[in-house]
Amino acid sequence: MARIAMLGAGFIGDFYTYSLHALRSRDRVHVIYSRDETRGRAFAKKHGISGWTTSMKEAINDPETDIVVIGLPNNLHLEAVKSAAAAGKAVLCTKPLGRNAEEAIEMLEAVEKAGVFNGYLEDLVYPPKTLKALDAVKAGTLGQVTWVRSRETHPGPHSDWFWTKEISGGGVLLDMGCHCIEIARNYIGKDIRPVEVMSVADTLVKPIDAEDNALGWVRYENGAIGQFETSWIFRGGMDLRDEVMGTEGTIWINNFLRTGFEMFTAGGKEGYVAEKAESEKGWLFPVGDELAELGYYNMFTDMLNAYEDRSEPLETFYDGYVVNEIMDACYRSAKSKKWEPVTLKVWRGKEKTPAISEVREYDKAHIFVKEERMPDGKVKIILKDKITGKISQKIKQK
Repeated sequence: MARIAMLGAGFIGDFYTYSLHALRSRDRVHVIYSRDETRGRAFAKKHGISGWTTSMKEAINDPETDIVVIGLPNNLHLEAVKSAAAAGKAVLCTKPLGRNAEEAIEMLEAVEKAGVFNGYLEDLVYPPKTLKALDAVKAGTLGQVTWVRSRETHPGPHSDWFWTKEISGGGVLLDMGCHCIEIARNYIGKDIRPVEVMSVADTLVKPIDAEDNALGWVRYENGAIGQFETSWIFRGGMDLRDEVMGTEGTIWINNFLRTGFEMFTAGGKEGYVAEKAESEKGWLFPVGDELAELGYYNMFTDMLNAYEDRSEPLETFYDGYVVNEIMDACYRSAKSKKWEPVTLKVWRGKEKTPAISEVREYDKAHIFVKEERMPDGKVKIILKDKITGKISQKIKQK
């Protein structure tokens, strides 16, 4: 049984606590830290938590605290991580790890110097569909992954601090690009180095200093591309979609909208429908179990099992650091309007990854390019001459 200090009594603290108390019920949040006394007291009552405090250090240094879970605004992550590391406590931190790579590497160094267990709470690599898809990719079902497209869009965050650049560190790129980038890394291979990025980030609608739309492309050493699409001005709820393309196959995943549960109501009775839902009448897209669909159950099961086994979870602070470096490069690219290199101060993957190659010999003289059945029923084969490089076609004989 793990006794957990939850730092943060907001939206994400709610999701985390519900998850921890639901699936692995032997683990309990025993103290909640909130900067607001009234909110902390109400949170403790709602979740049946025995202790609450307005002192972060008191929650972390409580002698019964085994694990510190950080669900705080981005500007408080560094302080919380350093305090947990200094206290010798295991620490799990929400995304993004830092407001920038400088903060992220400081956190990584703090936990590794202290020798404490650490986990990066990137829930969107843990949904059941995603884990099954990752298993298929690792088994070679798709061949070599060439392109991953990940999309997260919705009408904007739920709390004021997200919209304040000094607190959050950035806009939609930092808030949601971190999800998409890490999803792509998992499919392409986290041991394959990200080498350069191209990104577009702009403020189109919202009256804020940070960007409300961002697109980006991350090129990996083997030639694979991770593409992210993020927006805080998408209307219609929250759209979470991933596409994975490989030399031998394709995967499409829709995690939130149009997942098979649709409902129409003309009444529009008040009530929660799903995260970022914009309407309570008309066609609605409820989610059967949000905590499961968004990966929270699997994420905390992985984290706490790894903590008990003294092994490494799927997502660590190192992963959070790499994502922060990629996002920093994206912000540089958005300003320069050029491809910008990803500068990794610490790299723990492969030193050299060969380019993606799927050359198939057709016969002694030709390399296979493509085969397709035509409308008349004949099968056409496209070939490349090994010596001259000339492309030709032939009809496959029965």
